[in-house]
Amino acid sequence: MVMPVPLTVVIPTLNEERQIAAALEALRWADEVIVADGGSSDRTAELARSHGAAVIEVRGESIGLQRNAAIARARNEWVLALDADERVTEALREELVRVLATPAHEAYRVRCENYFLGRERSRGRWGRDWHVRLFRRHRRFSAERVHEHLEAVHDVGELRGPIVHVPYRDLTHHLEKMMVYARWGAQELHARGHRATAWDILGRPAWRFVRDYFWY
Repeated sequence: MVMPVPLTVVIPTLNEERQIAAALEALRWADEVIVADGGSSDRTAELARSHGAAVIEVRGESIGLQRNAAIARARNEWVLALDADERVTEALREELVRVLATPAHEAYRVRCENYFLGRERSRGRWGRDWHVRLFRRHRRFSAERVHEHLEAVHDVGELRGPIVHVPYRDLTHHLEKMMVYARWGAQELHARGHRATAWDILGRPAWRFVRDYFWY
């Protein structure tokens, strides 16, 4: 019998019944999986439990705070943060086994292999998409609703095995998620007292186009 990897995987969810089962099937090698559900109205929590995950309910919070609630319950020293639309590759799983046996850093960043409409997006910002996802359980994420990050981490290594990320089912789903994140981002900026300038409206879109299509 193969021993489970001494690792806790935490996954925030909200209405992820389309993919939570596949996400958990791909994590059978992990010692513990905790799903922090934001109050799903579909079968996400039911499916997660049926696939062996512990499920906690964390309503009305940001993704970062959902992650933190799950991290606080982790029984293992090391935690891997994933989303429901991400899959650990075999190369990464094997690397995790080696790294956790003799860790050299306090945390590790992992590259996301992003796919859109069936093809890997290897250029632009999506081709250089690194995130700190493996860390000791005393670490916590920031509370922002958009682009949350692990706080106060300085000793960070890199893992070569990637995470496969398929964030959108189709163009409609892409637009829906863009609208949600745009609204969240605008609300956070407004709460901090930021007001849109001419640069934000006219200059920033042009700069981002140049940066993403020519600079990278």
